[in-house]
Amino acid sequence: MEASFELTLQIVVTVLAGISAQVLAEFLKVPSIVFLLLFGVLLGHDGIGWLHPQQLGVGLETIVALSVAVILFEGGLNLELRELDRVSGSLRNLVTLGTLVTLIGGGMAAHWLGEFPWPLAFLYASLIVVTGPTVISPLLKHVKVDRQVATLLEGEGVLIDPVGAILAVVVLDTILNPNTDPIAAFFGLILRLGIGGAIGITSGWLLGWILKRAKFLSEDLKNLVVLAGLWGSFGLAQTIRSESGLMATVMAGIVMRASAVPEERLLRRFKGQLTVLCISVLFILLSADLSIASIFALGWGSVYTILALMLVVRPVNIWLCTWNSDLNWRQKLFLCWIAPRGIVSASVASLFAILLTQRGINGGDAIKALVFLTIAMTVFFQGLTASWVANWLQITSHEATGVVIIGCNPLSLLIARLFQERGESVVLIDTDAEACRLAEQENFRVFLSSGLDTDVLEEAGLASTGTFLAMTSNGEVNLVLAQRAIEEFHPPRAIAVFPRDPQSSPATNNSKVSQAFMTQFPIKNWNQYLGDGQVKLGKTVLKEPGLSLQQAHLQALMRTGELVPLLREREDRLYVVSTTEDWQLGDQIIYLLHNPKPNLLKRLSGASPSSPMTIEKLPEVEEVPILLAVREEMSAEPQTEAI
Repeated sequence: MEASFELTLQIVVTVLAGISAQVLAEFLKVPSIVFLLLFGVLLGHDGIGWLHPQQLGVGLETIVALSVAVILFEGGLNLELRELDRVSGSLRNLVTLGTLVTLIGGGMAAHWLGEFPWPLAFLYASLIVVTGPTVISPLLKHVKVDRQVATLLEGEGVLIDPVGAILAVVVLDTILNPNTDPIAAFFGLILRLGIGGAIGITSGWLLGWILKRAKFLSEDLKNLVVLAGLWGSFGLAQTIRSESGLMATVMAGIVMRASAVPEERLLRRFKGQLTVLCISVLFILLSADLSIASIFALGWGSVYTILALMLVVRPVNIWLCTWNSDLNWRQKLFLCWIAPRGIVSASVASLFAILLTQRGINGGDAIKALVFLTIAMTVFFQGLTASWVANWLQITSHEATGVVIIGCNPLSLLIARLFQERGESVVLIDTDAEACRLAEQENFRVFLSSGLDTDVLEEAGLASTGTFLAMTSNGEVNLVLAQRAIEEFHPPRAIAVFPRDPQSSPATNNSKVSQAFMTQFPIKNWNQYLGDGQVKLGKTVLKEPGLSLQQAHLQALMRTGELVPLLREREDRLYVVSTTEDWQLGDQIIYLLHNPKPNLLKRLSGASPSSPMTIEKLPEVEEVPILLAVREEMSAEPQTEAI
């Protein structure tokens, strides 16, 4: 009973430490592996001695194997095949030629600089050919780089993991059996990849087929069916040929993503949460068993080995594998710098250390120590400097663009046209068939559906869209729609028209939803004004910082209900105006004015009320034709200029 309690306590401490490390990393915006390694070492036998992974016995190997299977499946599930087509040549080279370059270069560095015997040097090199999605994916969430570069890094991290793990097994077999025929070892590598790939493709297709046709299954049960299926395919592949299971899990994830199964978004979310838990547990357990003395015993030669890997082997690898690609030198230089190692290297190295010790071969602990030192150095140096390097090389991606608008009313159509004229994607969603028909006549992409339908929102592309705007005539519904969009898709900007003042509503104040345009905005009235042609569209540039006279006039007109600010243009980008943002010097405000008068426009431009300038002469205020939807009930000659 006491032994059982000890094991339970070990798992509880591991999970608490792992999740705490994830929370701290999320708060500080750094790769989580930094704190996972730190917490693991502090809790291990070289720290305060709370964790003793060896007490798990063979259970540790089981936890490592099943967790890595989940991690690689989730990586395959998140790969976007359409984006991979753009970098398919470079990605193929990295997984094949790049693996060979890293194996040879890493082995030479470990032998000449780290003074390892040739067999152990190449064993180390086979363990660090992988980069790993467990580090790359969180890193790219914090560092927004060019999508082509991000896709190549993500694809390399996922696809090279099983190849590297199987390669390491082949090298280990060669060390344990010195008389192994090299040709037989090579065919063993190909056989493992082939068996794993075939089983993975089959199981991925079968799981997709089941999820599409098993309508009686709840969403939660579907997630568990997939979990059971991926572990089943992993176990089957391992039974047929050892170490082929990793390839099976990656291919199963890729095939399931290509199958476009229902609720794929929820499935990815579940697997993502499970992956975070697996990564947390594995890194804590494996680093807790790490001997700090073994790392210091490696000497400076180990540091030089890793520096050679980062500064020589990786750049040679990238320049050879991307020679004929359309990547520019800035993108290639960033790829040369970013290659942090992850959980697959750590887990396989830990298992190999045990196997080498059991077979009476010295060097297992030294290999494990060098692999963990490689993980630490690459994560610390490359992970923590990735944002600075990306900015220096000017390859940071622009923030997400486009807008998904709920509600096909005159005001939403006007905003949609303004975005569309800037070349941004626009999608409109409404439950009113007639309103959707009118929007379609103006060549907008329209969905006749509820804004609560997550499948429609996913098809509309909200996952990659910059702005979600809910502006139906019901403010409470708009708020619910925006909150749901944030929970499911996390758009960068979620804005809604709702009647309450956000400063006076605790429920709204705790939400990430921004109130659109201005407080107490009467959307029905302004839609009526637009339908009757009683408004003009204008824009003005803020020429003075802070609450200037110009801004004071704007706010005064907003309070009287004569003006509503719609969009803010900053650095050639359009943003929907919200009540929670501050306007800055140089911003261009696009607004609607009800029954405009010349002196009002003069005030907006910052001119004196006594100025004799006419509207047409004001450079700061530009009258823009209003593009109104043509309704059958509207008069043939509206009061405003229309196109």
